[in-house]
Amino acid sequence: QVQLVESGGGLVQPGGSLRLSCAASGTIFTINTMGWYRQVPGKERELVAHINIGGSTHYADSVKGRFTISRDNAKNTVYLQMNSLKPEDTAIYYCNVDVYRDAYDPLRDYWGPGTLVTVSS
Repeated sequence: QVQLVESGGGLVQPGGSLRLSCAASGTIFTINTMGWYRQVPGKERELVAHINIGGSTHYADSVKGRFTISRDNAKNTVYLQMNSLKPEDTAIYYCNVDVYRDAYDPLRDYWGPGTLVTVSS
């Protein structure tokens, strides 16, 4: 199994910054794509950003220029630096990773429990 532990959420004023972290542990051979999604109650979960094993990144249009995703492969950890936060960024943020547990295992998808980000004055 693979476990994901997220940290870094909280309350921040508009214009402020937060850094989310997500550490993966357990039976891991290789982590392919790592990403962050967010969800507001009553709405579908949406992609915020993802980064592949080679370091290529993709961002939702709504966060381009404000958020930066990065990863530390030695620590099996993905980060999301969020700057210039807006009230509409308020959501539960979920970490997502695609993992090969061994050289012969199919790619498996795992989700973290979520961390709440609230942007409010």
